[in-house]
Amino acid sequence: MYPVEITEPMAKDLTAFGFKSLGSSKEVDDVLGHQEGTVMVVVNSVCGCAARNARPGAKLALENDKTPENLVTVFAGVDQEATAKAREYMLPYPPSSPSIALFKDGKLVHFLERHHIEGRSAEIIAENLKMAFDRYC
Repeated sequence: MYPVEITEPMAKDLTAFGFKSLGSSKEVDDVLGHQEGTVMVVVNSVCGCAARNARPGAKLALENDKTPENLVTVFAGVDQEATAKAREYMLPYPPSSPSIALFKDGKLVHFLERHHIEGRSAEIIAENLKMAFDRYC
């Protein structure tokens, strides 16, 4: 577990932008167990590729005509219960931090694992997500 004092600014990078932070398995079930609409989930992390690529890419992607109806985030290493529950919905993909998932009508339809994020610019990640938004949102 990381101390909240260290991770709070990293979490606020998304929550200040409109993402809802999920801190329990019930909150995750309430959002991802819903069978209608679209949800983007950012599994946040303390690593450099979350700061440099994943969070900025997720935010840039929202500059699109079509966007998910719900934006949520869990923080790996902080919100352990919520992160574990979110990862159950992301199966068969293995745990990955950071990662970005798009759900439509309760089904995982698009997923960016760490290896899709690491070493790629925020702009490339945003373009990937925008294509998914255009298809599913």
